[in-house]
Amino acid sequence: MARVFAASVFAASAANPQFEGYTYEQWMQEHGVVENGAQAEATFNDNLQQIRAHNSKEEGFFLAPNKFMAMDSAEFKIFVKGRGSTGSLFQGSMQKPELNFEDVPTSKDWRSEDGVVSPVKDQGGCGSCWAFSAVETLESHLAIATGSSPKLSAQQIVSCSPNPQHCGGTGGCDGSTQPLAFDYTKTAGITTESDYPYTGQTGTCTTSKINPVAYNDGYAELTVNNYTELVTAIGTKGPIAVSIAASGFKFQFYGGGVLSGCNDYVMDHAVQAVGYGTDGGKDYWLVRNSWGNWGEGGYVRFQKYGEGKEPCGVDKSPQDGDACEGDTAARTYCGECGVLSASSYPTGMRAASVTV
Repeated sequence: MARVFAASVFAASAANPQFEGYTYEQWMQEHGVVENGAQAEATFNDNLQQIRAHNSKEEGFFLAPNKFMAMDSAEFKIFVKGRGSTGSLFQGSMQKPELNFEDVPTSKDWRSEDGVVSPVKDQGGCGSCWAFSAVETLESHLAIATGSSPKLSAQQIVSCSPNPQHCGGTGGCDGSTQPLAFDYTKTAGITTESDYPYTGQTGTCTTSKINPVAYNDGYAELTVNNYTELVTAIGTKGPIAVSIAASGFKFQFYGGGVLSGCNDYVMDHAVQAVGYGTDGGKDYWLVRNSWGNWGEGGYVRFQKYGEGKEPCGVDKSPQDGDACEGDTAARTYCGECGVLSASSYPTGMRAASVTV
């Protein structure tokens, strides 16, 4: 049975809060949940117990109740499996990244530059993380290239971007890849959110709603698990579309701090890396999610360890991530929650009125 959630999350201000006295009824009211079932309440209580157990330790980050409290691990994995990655088997108009490794800033937060990072978005129950990751990165690179920062349409990409090889899913709300989106907008262009509003459903492509405001030439894909390339690309090029493993308990209920010990490398979610920095002696990647006001106002910070020091693990379920249909070969990914697994960004961003 479907559950209805409000977009907000529980706001916890104290470090490692214990949420003593926090109840299922209170959570229902805060999140607009209309179903009141015994199983949902039992799941809530189990998740709350695990959150409190984690927060009793000093691990540098805390967990917090949010809109996923009535989902057990299996239900949450189903929610996350909107797929999303760079789809390495699909080449399209992929280019090698042109990176300058000599002038990389020690820290970077693209949110500090006007118009480069749009407000946090919410994909809802549609497995469209790949489209949000792509459209957010198109927005960012358009702003960097032109100074213009219109809100672009994720729905156009969800409904119209083809996926003939079923890479990362079968398309739309069942999942696809950021490069497929970047390859599509190279020829179709991208329209605004106001012209083609988000519905949270795959739908059918309505070309009459597409009034392109921008185009790109193609996309560049970083080398898998290459720490230096990702730091350089974020520091010098702009926000980057990245893919992660997002189905673990720590990620589900991440509340704040620098997340470590993820121990999950099954890539199944697409997000956007918008910076990196240091907090309390811990280096981190700054990543924007598309689940509304989740985590740190829609963001997560993954601990960043350095070249050759990132944790690695095996993804034995590639069909949840970047694999095209028929490809079941296991992959090795690195970084907390596999953040180094697959990264890309659009190239040659320009306003629609500019010809080349």
